Amino acid sequence: MRNSLPGNRLQWPTWFFAAGAVFWLILLTQFAAELSAPVWRAQFLQSLASSGLTRDAGRILVVGSVFIVFFEVCAIAVNAAAYYGLRRFRAWGWAAATVAAAGWSLVLIGIPVLAVLLRRQTREACGVP
Repeated sequence: MRNSLPGNRLQWPTWFFAAGAVFWLILLTQFAAELSAPVWRAQFLQSLASSGLTRDAGRILVVGSVFIVFFEVCAIAVNAAAYYGLRRFRAWGWAAATVAAAGWSLVLIGIPVLAVLLRRQTREACGVP
């Protein structure tokens, strides 16, 4: 199985996932900066109040922030696992890459990567039957 490593064909998907992890890190940093800015929080709470929500606006801010941070940290972890796992041709790397590519395919970017990952030769190289 390991004799037929895809070699250069798995080079670009690994960098795709590395770029995905950096992308989500940038988004997380940007959100943290916005969340820590008092002006942004005041504008957000004002927009909630102007839309008719006057009760529990602070709770909505906290719950929404926790959800966004959790989603972005999960996206970073899956992309990083895909990057490191595919570089070492591990089965868990292939699984993480398939999950990440399926997520990216929701915005049409991950469809070519998903096609490469689902090939028999790629699966066998990573130890997935």
